[in-house]
Amino acid sequence: MKKSTICFAAICLLQTSRLQAQQWSEKINGTISTVTNPKGQTLGYSTTSGVKLITVNGLAFKDLNKNGKLDQYEDWRLPVAFRAKDLAAQMTIEQIAGLMLYSRHQPVPSPAKGIFAGTYNGKSFPESGAAASDLTDQQKDFLTKDNVRHVLVTSVQSPEVAVQWNNNIQALTEGIGLGIPANNSSDPRHGTVANAEFNAGAGGAISMWPGSLGLAATFDPSVVKNFGHIAALEYRAMGIATALSPQVDMATEPRWNRFSGTFGEHPKLAADMARAYIDGFQTSFGDKEISGGWGYNSVNAMVKHWPGGGSGEGGRDAHYGFGKYAVYPGSNFSQHFTPFTEGAFKLNGKTAKASAVMPYYTISVNQDIKNHDKVANNYNSYIITDLLRKKYHYDGVVCTDWLVTGDEAAVDLFITGKSWGTEKLSVAQRHYKILMAGVDQFGGNNDAVPVIDAYNMGVKEHGEAFMRARFEASAVRLLTNIFHTGLFENPYLDAEASKNTVGNAAFMKAGYDAQLKSMVLLKNSNKVLPLQKQKTVYLPKKFTPAGRNFLGMETPEKLDYPVNMNIVKKYFNTTDNPEEADYALVFIASPNSGNGYNSEDVKAGGNGYLPISLQYGEYKAADARAVSLAGGDQFENFTNRSYKDKSIKAINITDLAMVNDTYVKMKGKPVIVSVNVSNPMVFAEFEKNASAILINFGVQDQAILDILTGKAVPSGLLPMQMPANMQTVEKQKEDVPLDMQCYKDAAGHVYDFGFGMNFKGVIKDARTLKYTKK
Repeated sequence: MKKSTICFAAICLLQTSRLQAQQWSEKINGTISTVTNPKGQTLGYSTTSGVKLITVNGLAFKDLNKNGKLDQYEDWRLPVAFRAKDLAAQMTIEQIAGLMLYSRHQPVPSPAKGIFAGTYNGKSFPESGAAASDLTDQQKDFLTKDNVRHVLVTSVQSPEVAVQWNNNIQALTEGIGLGIPANNSSDPRHGTVANAEFNAGAGGAISMWPGSLGLAATFDPSVVKNFGHIAALEYRAMGIATALSPQVDMATEPRWNRFSGTFGEHPKLAADMARAYIDGFQTSFGDKEISGGWGYNSVNAMVKHWPGGGSGEGGRDAHYGFGKYAVYPGSNFSQHFTPFTEGAFKLNGKTAKASAVMPYYTISVNQDIKNHDKVANNYNSYIITDLLRKKYHYDGVVCTDWLVTGDEAAVDLFITGKSWGTEKLSVAQRHYKILMAGVDQFGGNNDAVPVIDAYNMGVKEHGEAFMRARFEASAVRLLTNIFHTGLFENPYLDAEASKNTVGNAAFMKAGYDAQLKSMVLLKNSNKVLPLQKQKTVYLPKKFTPAGRNFLGMETPEKLDYPVNMNIVKKYFNTTDNPEEADYALVFIASPNSGNGYNSEDVKAGGNGYLPISLQYGEYKAADARAVSLAGGDQFENFTNRSYKDKSIKAINITDLAMVNDTYVKMKGKPVIVSVNVSNPMVFAEFEKNASAILINFGVQDQAILDILTGKAVPSGLLPMQMPANMQTVEKQKEDVPLDMQCYKDAAGHVYDFGFGMNFKGVIKDARTLKYTKK
């Protein structure tokens, strides 16, 4: 009798379950199935992945591990903390090792040659007949064999290709192992195409915004928050759930070639911009929110570079061995934390803090006061565990910068390992040291073998239980970020919806409006601006000599107009004869003297080190240090990296000639100078010959013309100082902000932090009161 009762109850329960199962609905489009739960999460899965649905209490769940039962990590009703812990406990060491990897750069499609090349069924993309959205052989390999789930996407052919590539990669990962989805990511991709035309109805491949310095120049965090929100919507529409940004390093060293990627040198401004940026990226609203501000419109923000990378000695950058040392002659190490501790870790929105942090390549000289370990920040347990984890209570993901565990090939190569301070360790030992420092993830590594080797080293030293717990702790953090963005429920995209999102007219206009707000008017003699439209203007062609870019790649010389002349002709009549012109418009870029190193100097018997100059004309570093504060590399037999008394001139010195020659040719008629600025610069070389100076930090040509003609009013303010000369640059301290003598122009205006003009005069408003030098 008892047995019969039990059976009857089971039958009733089954029947009830079946009745409840009818409450969810399913719609299949191609190979993607969308499952709608009543008052619950919408699921998406691929019909090719082998995943089935489980019904519990009338609700549908994905059986990702295909065991026929509902595991905690599959139950979208549970808190993320429970789900992440349950899944981490189920993972093998090999699977966790793969989760700890962050792939090398992946273009879509992959090119046939070069460092980012890939193959499709053993052939190059042009030869293979593959679709642009197909996965490469290499991608399939690291996803299946190495269990990689974090993929860095670089170029994509189009938003539509991005959608299909995302769906392809998600279908693959969903069908293997525990069904962990891919967490695709991107470096910043919202820069401008300078010569692209904008109109009110225009859409584009993606919305275009000013660079980080330009966003900072608005002095308006609400602009940056709006950027973050729109950028996140576009990222998610392209299958990107993690942004390798923002870069919030305080740019205290004016010669640093990553200065343009920062929010400037003022700690409070940088902190406020960081907070706004991350709130915008990470926060979902309304029906897109899952819980705690996280949801289907959220993008994890990986803030960088802890503890601040803006104080490289002499302005040299740590992507190269010649720039591996960050120095602190002003004893100002802790102020570099401000954009993190007061911005990225203290959000106004529900998500509370940036979900991930990336340390920088540099060795922070003499700042490890506990262990005195002379290693890069990625390896340093004092900087990661004692400061970041313990003192500032950061419990999110910490991911190394790219290629930090590889072997260095030469002191002046960009694409090489950057294992600063650990060059004598094996690759596996480097991974182990990083793990023990408190880091969760390895940037730019597709290979799980050294991570597993590191685990085995830890087992020998600490025991299996310790290392298993250490791995699971990182796994929980990494999985948490994937759960937060809803990827476990539905990682798939609809091409039409994505097409309507990415680069839509409203987003393009918001970006264009921000460009207008980002430009800074430095000079306007006799109120020559705004210019009258349809006047005749002379624009000199710009000569760009052959050189090398930041990546070390050769760039050819060219002679051409520096702006889109078709756009210019909609504003002015143009002439090649200065005699016929009412005004001259000169478009230049800030001085570029290279990266502070030249191997030819070594061949000539020198140490290779040269000044980095912020002026165009030849500069002799008479005031440089006779002995560098730091130095040494395995490819060097010396430690003094001084460049004292050496000379350099800007690669683009012809830009200076453009201004001064045009001044002569115009015979007293107005010369308007537009400068695309990437670093502070010395204006003394040409300011007196310019009637007006308008600077930008990466905008469309059309936006510049809208300001020059008064269609929009300039409102930007300097987020950094402009030095009076190179002597003050040499004497300033790499780690101290706002410590230079600033340039004073012919009108008596000082080009200091917070300076900017509109057509009426110098701007004094709530922004300049809020963000002062003190």
